[in-house]
Amino acid sequence: MSLHNSLKSGSSLGAKRSVLKRMERVELLKKRGKWKDGDRVTGLPKTKPPE
Repeated sequence: MSLHNSLKSGSSLGAKRSVLKRMERVELLKKRGKWKDGDRVTGLPKTKPPE
């Protein structure tokens, strides 16, 4: 079953995400110098997305 055109939200595609995926968080921590090779990928500290 398809969704009616009036119910589709076009603005959600370009919206800023407030949640990062795990690999995005690791890359961001590497750029900030808070990540060392061999660190665990579980229990990462909270990070705000780059603006």
